[in-house]
Amino acid sequence: DTAYILRTGGIMLLITAGSLACAVASSYLSARIATEVGASLRRDVFARVEGFTLHEFDRFGTATLITRSTNDVTQVQNVAMMALRMMLMAPIMAIGGVVMAFSKDRPLTLTLAVAVPVLTLVIAFLASRAMPLFKRMQSKIDRLNLVLRESLVGIRVIRAFNRTPREEERFDEANRDITATYVKVNRLMAFLMPAMMMVMNVTSVAILWFGVARVDSGAMQMGSLIAFTQYAMQIMFSMLMMSLMFIMVPRAQAAAERIAEVLAVEPSIVDPAVPAALPAAAPGAGTAAKGEVEFRDVGFSYHGAAEPALRGVSFRALAGKTTAVVGSTGSGKSTLAKLVPRFYDVGEGAVLVDGVDVRAMRQEELRARIGYVPQRAVLFSGTVADNIRFGAEGASDEEVRAAAATAQAADFVEAMDGGYGHRVAQGGTDLSGGQKQRLSIARALARKPDIYVFDDSFSALDFKTDAKLRAALKRETRGATVILVAQRIGTVMDADRIIVLEEGRVVGDGTHRELLAACPVYREIAASQLSEEELA
Repeated sequence: DTAYILRTGGIMLLITAGSLACAVASSYLSARIATEVGASLRRDVFARVEGFTLHEFDRFGTATLITRSTNDVTQVQNVAMMALRMMLMAPIMAIGGVVMAFSKDRPLTLTLAVAVPVLTLVIAFLASRAMPLFKRMQSKIDRLNLVLRESLVGIRVIRAFNRTPREEERFDEANRDITATYVKVNRLMAFLMPAMMMVMNVTSVAILWFGVARVDSGAMQMGSLIAFTQYAMQIMFSMLMMSLMFIMVPRAQAAAERIAEVLAVEPSIVDPAVPAALPAAAPGAGTAAKGEVEFRDVGFSYHGAAEPALRGVSFRALAGKTTAVVGSTGSGKSTLAKLVPRFYDVGEGAVLVDGVDVRAMRQEELRARIGYVPQRAVLFSGTVADNIRFGAEGASDEEVRAAAATAQAADFVEAMDGGYGHRVAQGGTDLSGGQKQRLSIARALARKPDIYVFDDSFSALDFKTDAKLRAALKRETRGATVILVAQRIGTVMDADRIIVLEEGRVVGDGTHRELLAACPVYREIAASQLSEEELA
């Protein structure tokens, strides 16, 4: 019947063409949706991490946060794409195959009733064994990233002390560790395909065995047996597709749990529901209060620390004055500096700006009033001008140059190729420590804040540059509150007020002369740095 063949064949070709179009659309849409899922996850993780306080960074660590933002998100993205393409299609094909097989011969369908549960048990068994290994694998990737990051960041120190073999050994150890876990996982997963093929082939033999008997008895037509075999293979193939998904799902699930762990962490420092109002402008002054900072009986402890870093610290840094903080190593100076911009929240007491507790202010509003120069100078990829404008995005070229001049950076910047357009190497590796510190100071100056916090920001400067910079700063920061943390007595001796810390407590408060006479701790520090004539 040629007409029937042509008509039915034409319908089959149309269905095949429609199936092709749907497959192309499915691949395109699943890829696009999965990519959007990955982009959305990366955006959410980055936004959450950006809101973390230093407490949360200390808890997770940099290496694992990078892994969770990249490798873990990629795992979830890949499974999302496979799920949209296969996990939806496979059950539909399996159910359709069961329905069509049942319509051809009900008794023979019992062979599938045995095969499908066996396949399900095999997949469930392997997935249950693979999940702990996948979780372990992600943590080992964290370890590998940590070792690699430390080796790259500390390459100069490693080479200076001839520790390259040791670092290679550390990397090899981490690499072997993760490789062994990969081998265990792949060995487990390698069992899946032979098991699947075994079940499929046994099912095919069973269908032919019992089907031939039914054909021989006249209960079934040969064409129906062939069709039933095709439907059974369709069901088995669908199960095979689902098994491939189950190879990927455990690892993606482990990755998703790690991502969810980051997203579930609420930052310990959050903005108040109703921010406190700023102080009103002084009558006839036309400007608001100018950033007076007060520490009121402040106590603070780092997470897990045996002893508090600060205890009962009280003092007031006045606008238009320079308040210096000195002390021995580990006395709590840098901790004190980090409390002003609210990088940490105090455990006891309060830090106030213009009489308002910083915990009652919006973080963005508080930090917009502060020019913070960290102990370790940090520069970003981009030009010199970009780094200075990091503190004030809208700063003009003249303001950038003025900030650099005040920070004693203009001479070496203008001597560079391109001047302020010179591109800084990653991490500022093409600059000396003193140059990076001066650019960090210029970044804070460009902001023109009410409060300046210098956290040991002059340690890499020579004495001549230090003196010139302090003189220039005194002119530039006139009217602003300056909190200056330093190790050198020469840096702080001209300050209007000096706070001396020892084991987290204030043990001295006064001018340089007053402290030399009344504070043994300050006098001991000064004696180790100054000559007899300078002390006199």
